[in-house]
Amino acid sequence: MRAKSETSIIHRVTRYDGSIGKSADDVLVVEEPLEIRVAGESVAVTMRTPGDDRALALGFLYGEGIIREIGDVGRAEHCGRPGTPEYGNVIDVLPRPGEILDPERIRAGRRGTLTSSACGVCGREQIEDMMQRCQPMDDNRAVRTAMIFYAQEQMRQSQYVFAQTGGVHAAAAFSETGDMYCCFEDIGRHNAVDKVVGHLIETHNIVEGEGVQILAVSSRASFEIVQKAVVARIPVVVAVSAASSLAADLAQAMGITLIGFARDKRMVIYTGAVQ
Repeated sequence: MRAKSETSIIHRVTRYDGSIGKSADDVLVVEEPLEIRVAGESVAVTMRTPGDDRALALGFLYGEGIIREIGDVGRAEHCGRPGTPEYGNVIDVLPRPGEILDPERIRAGRRGTLTSSACGVCGREQIEDMMQRCQPMDDNRAVRTAMIFYAQEQMRQSQYVFAQTGGVHAAAAFSETGDMYCCFEDIGRHNAVDKVVGHLIETHNIVEGEGVQILAVSSRASFEIVQKAVVARIPVVVAVSAASSLAADLAQAMGITLIGFARDKRMVIYTGAVQ
């Protein structure tokens, strides 16, 4: 029998230390599907950690160009009846009166695919479409090294689910002076970033040259992470692990400062300027 919370469950395990096995309780992160709909039409299914589904859906749709601002959205609500197994795993984003949200571009690119917790763009035949939609950053000021390490430490201290389970990624948004706007955790790194972007949309904090200047992630920096930063007009991406070649290429082309292996007072600067 398992005791379930929103983000984690208690699971009975056998711990083996090399000589003997002992039965014990362990905490596992919850992974469940979330179907994202636009005006009743299914556009994507992602494997995510429950919680902050509205922010996840809004961030995903913003990254895909389906919504441009929070004013495009009338409501975003879970479907089904409370208490049923499927309730909470389907969210429908409805346009405000007079607005039309066309999900066809998402469906065309993702038809017949499942967005897993590991990959936000699985099933795409090409990435050229995303590159065409990304506009170069107008202003990319040098970020201070002390601010990078400060941001990473703040994010680390905010990883409460990771501290319990060791099974989630985190993403966080910071100002130029190190103020943390938000931090979200999810089993999928791209979901954590979408939750950040969705929160920034709702709080009207996506303004190029102002507000959010750093996106920190507890994972590697993939192409999709950098792409989401470009769309959200965040000029600096800081990752705990490595960057991919395509992420570095996109960051270079779009004026993004891309930093990897940012931990223990060390870092690797792939693109951009650091003071």
